[in-house]
Amino acid sequence: MEAVDASQPYDRDNIFAKILRGEIPCDKVYEDEFALAFNDIAPQAPVHVLVIPKGEYVSWDDFSAKASDAEVGGFVRAVGIIARELGLVEPGYRLLCNLGADGGQIVPHVHVHLCGGKSLGRMISG
Repeated sequence: MEAVDASQPYDRDNIFAKILRGEIPCDKVYEDEFALAFNDIAPQAPVHVLVIPKGEYVSWDDFSAKASDAEVGGFVRAVGIIARELGLVEPGYRLLCNLGADGGQIVPHVHVHLCGGKSLGRMISG
C-alpha cells in the first residue's frame, strides 16, 4: 500500500470512513460517541487494536488542530478505557500513530495502534 500525504483533504471513501458508516464490517472492541476500536486484520502483536476518532481527520496533526476539546479528550479517554478493559496497563503496551509518508501512514484517517500482550522490544531499531 502507498503511504498517505497527510496534507491532503479528508477522503470520505477511505476504509475507516466506510467502517464508521457500517459499509465494511469490523471486529469491534469498543465504541462510544468519540471513538471506534476494532481488532487489526493483520495483527503485529497478540493484542493489536486500531482506535479511530469518529470525526473526519486525516492525521494526528489534523485532529489536534481541528477537533474540539471534547473530541480530543473523549478519544484519549477511549484509548485508556480500552487498554484497561483489555488488561494491558500491567505489564504494559505500546501506542503508535503514523503520520504521513515518512511516518508510514497508510489509511488517511487518524488512528492509533494499541499493541500489547507480549514484550514489544525497542520501538525503533537502526
